Amino acid sequence: MHARALFLTLMLPCGPVAAAELASPYGFEATVARIEAAVEGNAMFRIATASASRAAAGQGIAIPGDAVVLVFRNDFARRVLAADPKAGIEAPLPFHVRETGGRVVIAWKKPSDVYRPYASSSLDVTAAELDAIFAKIAADAVAK
Repeated sequence: MHARALFLTLMLPCGPVAAAELASPYGFEATVARIEAAVEGNAMFRIATASASRAAAGQGIAIPGDAVVLVFRNDFARRVLAADPKAGIEAPLPFHVRETGGRVVIAWKKPSDVYRPYASSSLDVTAAELDAIFAKIAADAVAK
């Protein structure tokens, strides 16, 4: 019982990181395509796109649009790993595109929030650069 209490004590302060969100004026598929294009347009790399709704559709099941676009770039990866090799688990960073309540939303965790627990000043600098890039990618994706 003592080990369980210790585990819970260690885990409780680590709640989820709040996500930034932008509403998209476009439909789900167009928003996914626009976020993918904005990633490339901002000199980042799309590592993968995974879509629960597309996979469900392949099984004949309709669910609201839902996709995750994984994004990173190797020079940032090298900097993250140099700052703290344990932080490598955080890359690539996702954008989440989802249909909710009749609208499409792009959500992402600010890299500075993701990397803050590592308490590294050099990682903080890298994360701040990524914050600006990720905000620009999202803004570009929803721009008219």
